[in-house]
Amino acid sequence: MDQTGWALAWVILVFVTDVTVRILAIIIVPRNRRPTAAMAWLLAIYFIPIIGVLLFLLIGNPRLPRKRRKKQQQINEYIRTTSHGLDLGTLRPDPPLWFAQLVRLNRNLGAMPLSGENDATLISGYQESIDEMAAAIRQAKSYVHAEFYILQCDKTTAGFFDALEDAVKRGVVVRVLLDHWANRGKPFYAETCRRLDAMGADWKLMLPVQPLRGKYQRPDLRNHRKLLVVDGHVAFMGSQNVTDSTYNLQKNIKRGLHWVDMMTRLDGPVVASVNAVFLSDWYSETDEVVEGIELFDVRTGSGDLDCQVIPSGPGFEFQNNLKLFMTLLFSAREKIIIVSPYFVPDEGLLIAIQTACQRGVHVELFVSEEGDQAMVYHAQRSYYEALLRGGVKIWMYERPFILHSKSMSIDDEVAVIGSSNMDMRSFGLNLEISLLVRGEDFVSQLRSVEDEYRALSRELTLDEWMQQPLRSTVLDNLARLTSALQ
Repeated sequence: MDQTGWALAWVILVFVTDVTVRILAIIIVPRNRRPTAAMAWLLAIYFIPIIGVLLFLLIGNPRLPRKRRKKQQQINEYIRTTSHGLDLGTLRPDPPLWFAQLVRLNRNLGAMPLSGENDATLISGYQESIDEMAAAIRQAKSYVHAEFYILQCDKTTAGFFDALEDAVKRGVVVRVLLDHWANRGKPFYAETCRRLDAMGADWKLMLPVQPLRGKYQRPDLRNHRKLLVVDGHVAFMGSQNVTDSTYNLQKNIKRGLHWVDMMTRLDGPVVASVNAVFLSDWYSETDEVVEGIELFDVRTGSGDLDCQVIPSGPGFEFQNNLKLFMTLLFSAREKIIIVSPYFVPDEGLLIAIQTACQRGVHVELFVSEEGDQAMVYHAQRSYYEALLRGGVKIWMYERPFILHSKSMSIDDEVAVIGSSNMDMRSFGLNLEISLLVRGEDFVSQLRSVEDEYRALSRELTLDEWMQQPLRSTVLDNLARLTSALQ
């Protein structure tokens, strides 16, 4: 074959390969995927085929491996069976019909029961929450379960690690989980691992990306949960990692950035549900069933709050947290206040918020004026015009702070706090934990924190927003398109 023939053969091969890839993409990509995500992937594959195909093979599957999903199904069935028929405290009287339906939805999707006679205390001070957790650890007699997306032993968290070490010395079993990808290569990672080893803590990495050890899944799947359980009597959960408020990153220190977070201290029957989430993740990572812990050993708390824990993430069949937020938005009658550092809603969530405004519900959204992640920051900004025109009041928390708290309060009776942002990463890629609370006292606490945030924020108006330069609008819109690649 002469040179012309070889060239023609190559052209035909490239053409046939290109057509085959495009046909296969139409068959494979849209299956069981949101239309916007499918369209984004198809555009990437069609316009930048080599890069698009490689990206799809690397991060195109938003689900955990089948073995891991099967474990979650087994865990859910065990929790439903174990908690069925138990007296989980006296519930508050006269719940709205929608609340009972929401509880049933959460139970069906996430398995955890609703419990009564709980107490929940919000902690909005960054160092205060770390000190409170350390104080609880120092009271431990049997075990401590700590699970955090980011866990760093630094000057801010020294007391927390000292408390863990003292607990081990007293004979307390200390189990620790930390996300692999979020900590790997970060400041103090090696020091933290050595400290945990030296004290004798039993610690494991969550969702490790270690293909040579047979441990691999989509590399940007994360366990984003933050929780602590002491003896099954007291629990903490919320948005805060165990690290300095700068995350010890030079880029943050240079910009003067500090994170603002919120945790809640729990006692009562709901602690068992938080513990169940930890034990589920421990089993998923280690195949070890922890012996000697009665999962739903019900202990009456010091309050009268109804609480339900909602775990979510790629190990579940449905987006549990998104369905929780959607139900709350459609159920609100008077007021919705959302605090979310990364607010990138899907179409349904955006419509639910706009519909709430159109029904006459007062809606406020707290976000950060400063962004720490460029793509998410610009994707979030692309929704501001639609939100402002829809009637949402947007508060921008002052620089140089990153408002990292995550909460939603509905009217004056129901609220949600936890680790889940209102973005497509938290809905589809992150393992999250949320807490649904019914009780005026807790909502009153949250309202006080919201007032603190409002005092340190400025309101964004539509007139101001429409003065944005064209380059910002272009960046925002490009980031919005890439956010759909899940």
